[in-house]
Amino acid sequence: MTAVRSWTGHDGGSGGTAHRPARATGDGTAHPSRRDPESAADARELVSAMTLTFSGQSSVSVYETARLVGLAPWLTHHVERIAYLLAAQRPDGTWGGPEGYALVPTLSATEALLTALRRGDAAWLREARPAERLTRAVDSGLHVLYTRLTGPAGPELPDLPATDLTVPALVGSLNAHLDVLRADPLPGLTAWRDARALPLPSGLDSARLDRVRALLTAGRPLPEKLLHALEVGGPAAHRAAAVAPVGPGTVGASPAATAAWLGVPVPGAGVSAAVSYLEDVARQQGGPVPCATPITVFERAWALSTMSRAGIALPVPPRLLAGLVATVGPTGTATAPGLPADADTTAVTLYALARLGRPVGPDSLWGYDTGEHFCTWQGEDGASVTTNAHVLDAFGWHLGHRAPGDARLAAVVRRLTGWLVERQHPDGRWSDRWHASPYYATSCAVLALAGYGRGAAVPGSVARAAGWVLAGQRADGSWGRWGGTVEETAYAVHALHAAGPAAPAGVGAALKRARGYLATMDGRDGEPALWHDKDLYRPAVIVRAAVVAAHHLVRAGAGDGTAERPANRTPPLISAA
Repeated sequence: MTAVRSWTGHDGGSGGTAHRPARATGDGTAHPSRRDPESAADARELVSAMTLTFSGQSSVSVYETARLVGLAPWLTHHVERIAYLLAAQRPDGTWGGPEGYALVPTLSATEALLTALRRGDAAWLREARPAERLTRAVDSGLHVLYTRLTGPAGPELPDLPATDLTVPALVGSLNAHLDVLRADPLPGLTAWRDARALPLPSGLDSARLDRVRALLTAGRPLPEKLLHALEVGGPAAHRAAAVAPVGPGTVGASPAATAAWLGVPVPGAGVSAAVSYLEDVARQQGGPVPCATPITVFERAWALSTMSRAGIALPVPPRLLAGLVATVGPTGTATAPGLPADADTTAVTLYALARLGRPVGPDSLWGYDTGEHFCTWQGEDGASVTTNAHVLDAFGWHLGHRAPGDARLAAVVRRLTGWLVERQHPDGRWSDRWHASPYYATSCAVLALAGYGRGAAVPGSVARAAGWVLAGQRADGSWGRWGGTVEETAYAVHALHAAGPAAPAGVGAALKRARGYLATMDGRDGEPALWHDKDLYRPAVIVRAAVVAAHHLVRAGAGDGTAERPANRTPPLISAA
């Protein structure tokens, strides 16, 4: 989407942003702004990062980087991408996150390195005996994949976007490599000459992948959401007739999808833009690439809404707000060029704008109403707790501030309240398809219910959630699914703080312990990737905004608002130079 028409039916309150930076405007769910120089400094740093970095900041992806190794050896920093994959492999032979999160990146990296080995790319590596190094990595990856896919049932596959496409495509590619190795084995891989084909994990088949490839072969358009994973199309993706780069030259906001469409960069429509996009992305990290870029709207909406909700005095340049307003069209807002508009990004953008004095009417959200809940996009498989919590935020704010007598808004707020309460686990938590940690989903649900939920079930639901969060605190004051992390501790702080009177006894002491953990470990926890895309990723500014907001809340809770700055404060995300 190279241009998105601005929404013309919004109410007029601009908060004076045409002449001065906007500040967060309070509502019933916000914590009052306090004099907090530390939070103000962090907020300015983050706003500067959002302003100076057009594409947004996201961690690199093993999956996506490996796809470029296989698809685009001509692209700048090819050798660095191979070196990154070699360095990122763990001693057990896997890549990626814990448990089932390792499968997709391990498939992708193993297939890419085997492609590079067979292509002769080892000659370009700047290390001793490069072919042996590549061979060991491939051999180790194949061993772990055979153990995972042919042995006893392994960890359950997480609900990552396009898993039912990426896994069959990668398994098929690896089996094609193994067919070649049976006839012409490479030195160091002769043990795989007689290996049987890798099976798909239980519950997966190639039916959907076959349909996607058939559409591409026939020159028919794909659903827009599938363009993000166009690389699964194989040769049929190359210059597919119904696909064209958009915005900065991307297909599906994905380097891998763009490279799959481009192939070898011979002249043609859209080629120069696609090449420029890939070169820019490759240079940003010196080779490795993220799963999705640019993420400008996503980053700005989430970061601004998080910090403003926490009550941080938040100066935002008028042009940044105007840019967000311009993204909201009749069908809402898209996370990035090449992706469809979705209810999640739309709702968070509307909420951020409302809190910062530029409310835009929420009519664009109604197109996602299924009658029961709100889908993230049309044709979504399943449903998202966090999307519906964010929709409740957007509608709830508008109902409370712009249209208090609107019966339709009141009805949908009650319906969303009930839907969220019904999806709460018996132990009090929520989980969701867009994040690996239940602390993120639980925080989103508690903030929405405590702030805007309506009905007798809300206090009990919030209390159960706060009890679950409180019980999960670790001895060092942290929270986390696999181990304590600063990000998940921030979400726990948000949830406990929002619970208010519904929170059980002991919250004050828990927040004090959290304050100590955050002061000690901010920037030292390894900054794990916990967000869902084709593999796990970390949107740096969004996570940092959640942590800054948590720091603000625990400082405010201490009553002085001037807590000392941690000695190991995380350095700026981007230089102002």
